[in-house]
Amino acid sequence: MPFSFWEKNTFIKSPDVVIIGSGIVGLFSAFFLKLSKPNLHVLILERGMLPYGASTRNAGFACFGSPSELLNDLNHQSESDVFSLVEKRWKGLLLMRKILGDENISYEPLGGNEIFTSDDQLVFNNCMEKLDFLNVHLKDITGANDVYKLANAKIAQSGFKNVKNLILNSGEGQIDTGKMMKTLLDKCKVLGVEILNGANVVEIIENDKQVHIRLSDDSTSSTSTEIIHTQKLLICTNGFSKKFLPDQDIHAARAQVLITEPIENLQVKGSFHYDSGYFYFRNVGNRILFGGGRNLDFQKEFTEEFGLTEKVQTHLENLLHTMILPDNTFKIAMRWSGIMGLGKQKSPIVQQTKQNIFCAVRMGGMGVAIGSLTGEEAANLIIQNL
Repeated sequence: MPFSFWEKNTFIKSPDVVIIGSGIVGLFSAFFLKLSKPNLHVLILERGMLPYGASTRNAGFACFGSPSELLNDLNHQSESDVFSLVEKRWKGLLLMRKILGDENISYEPLGGNEIFTSDDQLVFNNCMEKLDFLNVHLKDITGANDVYKLANAKIAQSGFKNVKNLILNSGEGQIDTGKMMKTLLDKCKVLGVEILNGANVVEIIENDKQVHIRLSDDSTSSTSTEIIHTQKLLICTNGFSKKFLPDQDIHAARAQVLITEPIENLQVKGSFHYDSGYFYFRNVGNRILFGGGRNLDFQKEFTEEFGLTEKVQTHLENLLHTMILPDNTFKIAMRWSGIMGLGKQKSPIVQQTKQNIFCAVRMGGMGVAIGSLTGEEAANLIIQNL
């Protein structure tokens, strides 16, 4: 359905910058653009009712890396690259908290934890052997001593079963994902950022020193009905970016999640990683949020399709019964999924892809940690090219 005269002249008239995607990175990019250049007309196009991906569907981990994750990364990348990314995650979390405010996002510094069963003994032993090495690097980044430390007393305190060892990351915490996104959205609106929901981009054309963006009037149709013209375009569609950036190293990956009904006298506090980070859980008040399991069926979970599978959901429930909540009666309240953007490299892609087209994608499942810095970097790149 074509726009009316009023819609064109009120909502979309001559935007200086159009951003595709109203997730963490898209909103932070818009925020920093308007903060630096208040007179810029910044328009965000979002195909969903809410951000269509992972930004409102993640677990709310304010994390920057478990010991086994960093050691695994060091097997494939240089020390400089690995700890540079850790530093970005750390600084990104600090920046997000500074801009949005801890109270507004319900930030809780309860720590992050990596748990190990008897089957994980070799991985655990390797982590313990390298703990001092990791802590030296993390002190350079965070300024804190002994960020990682053995904390087996938490196993009994949390009521876990079949968990043999636990390493605490004292620098991590957790947030309320919904409050974080709403606070960020509100700040963008105060600055004058405009957002069109239900705007499905079907084609991008660059010519005549402009970018022409073809839209469909519903999220399932590829029939273009309107065109928006802009000076600069920023693509922030993360896991859905292959459509616009076919040559980039980025692939969609689904994460399945569930959350329990409130549990009386819940002892679990903090965020936890298990099985090299493929499983993760945390308390949300007196509930348990539990997600992961991509490694149970990589082929099926590399997808842009939202949805749940019996294989993953059954495994999550089994782990709740046998390991996380063995002595608790609980019910599942909700289940959902989100779509992440992954690649061979874990670092974000922030670059100019054409004369007037830019991208800020591939958060690697760490959008909460690096979304603010990535948005700031993308905004600065665009400002340099205005």
